[in-house]
Amino acid sequence: MTWKPHVTVAAVIEKNKRFLLVEETTSQGLAFNQPAGHLEAGENLLDAVKREVFEETAWLFEPQALVAIQLWRKTPDFPSFLRFCFCGEVHSHHPQQKLDDGIIQTHWLSHADIIARSRQLRSPLVLESIDQFLQGQRYPLSILHSFLDCV
Repeated sequence: MTWKPHVTVAAVIEKNKRFLLVEETTSQGLAFNQPAGHLEAGENLLDAVKREVFEETAWLFEPQALVAIQLWRKTPDFPSFLRFCFCGEVHSHHPQQKLDDGIIQTHWLSHADIIARSRQLRSPLVLESIDQFLQGQRYPLSILHSFLDCV
């Protein structure tokens, strides 16, 4: 059997010292997460994170930097996730846009609010990514290269 991690993207979005999180239903109940999701076939990482942010928050997102590349597994029996976490800005909110299935609502939360909800975070990567962002961890998008459908 071939092992392969799930490739996902996520976005740290900060505005006025508040971070955009989604409240979503999971098999363990309600959880808070960054806008995030799986890379789809034929999609590059930047298009994936833009799509996921829009589908989950109804905001258009412009990635500005890569915050972290994270490999995470909850337990040895749990799937592994290779997560590319970006930061950037949102603009052009579309409040009439239906959010992805499972998304209850979006929240702009302070760092203290997020820490207070730490037991409700979808994974430890949510707070870890925000802390890395607050520490100034940024990598230029120019380190990413896509070679899709190239001969």
